[in-house]
Amino acid sequence: MIFRLALASLFARALTVGMTILAIALSVALFLGVEKIRTGAKSSFADTISGTDLIVGARSGAVQLLLYSVFRIGNATNNVTWESYLDIAARPEVDWIVPISLGDSHRQFRVMGTTPAFFEHYKYRQGRSLEVAEGVIMDDLFDTVIGADVAATLGYGVGDPIIVAHGLASFTQHKDQPFRVSGILAKTGTPVDRTVIVSMEAIEAIHVDWQSGAQVPGQSTSPDVIREMGLTPKAVTAALIGVESPLQTFALQRAINEYPEEPLLAILPGVALQELWGIVGIAETALLAVSAMVVVTALIGMMATIFSSLNERRREMAIFRAMGARPFTILSMLVLEAMVMAAVGALLGLVFLYIGLTIAQPVLDASFGLWLPIETPTLRELWVITGVICAGAIVSLLPALRAYRMSVADGMMVRT
Repeated sequence: MIFRLALASLFARALTVGMTILAIALSVALFLGVEKIRTGAKSSFADTISGTDLIVGARSGAVQLLLYSVFRIGNATNNVTWESYLDIAARPEVDWIVPISLGDSHRQFRVMGTTPAFFEHYKYRQGRSLEVAEGVIMDDLFDTVIGADVAATLGYGVGDPIIVAHGLASFTQHKDQPFRVSGILAKTGTPVDRTVIVSMEAIEAIHVDWQSGAQVPGQSTSPDVIREMGLTPKAVTAALIGVESPLQTFALQRAINEYPEEPLLAILPGVALQELWGIVGIAETALLAVSAMVVVTALIGMMATIFSSLNERRREMAIFRAMGARPFTILSMLVLEAMVMAAVGALLGLVFLYIGLTIAQPVLDASFGLWLPIETPTLRELWVITGVICAGAIVSLLPALRAYRMSVADGMMVRT
């Protein structure tokens, strides 16, 4: 009976109630959307590199090593000598190892030197391998494979020339050793999309005529002569390692961190990512707090709507009381109305969220490499909806108590 009365009352005030429900729906969609983006960003960062047990570089900080080796953010404090790299590669615990050499750039995109093993062992998004969308992997010293974003931004195709610049913000270019695009990688949503990949030997080749960070004046060796040279790397920036057995990971990490020949650092990517999220946790909490305040504001708006409607419904309440309705019935009806509005608003907000995810998912994946999976509502989301409904009931208690105290005489009295 009370439920029917509450529904009839809500339908009688359809416009006001509809606006209140819409405000709750949008606020819930915003809150859940922020939560989806937060968890999606964490998953996307974690999925940037999978299947790699250790990352090795010069001794610095774990987050710094992770940022420059995987995300191409920042620079290494030092390099790892080639001899140390070979010592680590020869250890029995190492299943595979991939060297990475950074430092040069091409029109603000990072140039990375590596070996063909990178295309075999680099995994992302839970074990997916790199795929070549056009062309082939480098088969010549001056071939390069570029990421999808590099190709799209600069309009490159297979066979186009590329001139690498020395350093990250340098106007000095290796014009005498141009590269040729041999392949374009398929979109991955990782920093690989924004990377120009060459061989380790190519990194040495373009620096044949360079000393102490500058080209030797008047010296220019032809590419044909360079191809005949022994181009053994002198150093690497970092290395990705896969171990034979997960049980050997910590032992290998300790051995590398205690390497006597030079100060090295070996990190577990997952642990370094957790440290990174700990650093940005304050901003993450602030964003959640702002979206939560939007939900609170919508609920307060609902309470204000109920309050403002009480004066218009004084006679309605008085008639109910005159027909034998108890004060508790009036209170229950108002609380039930608020719970229905909150429930419909929260569920509508969930619908808005999934509609928005369906529209935004391909855009965010293509533009930012942020993958937001569309899955059934999680337990956390169901708890949020339950919390909104309970909060709706709580904020309605104040106007409901006011209506509870209204007397028949007060309701029938005409105020001037």
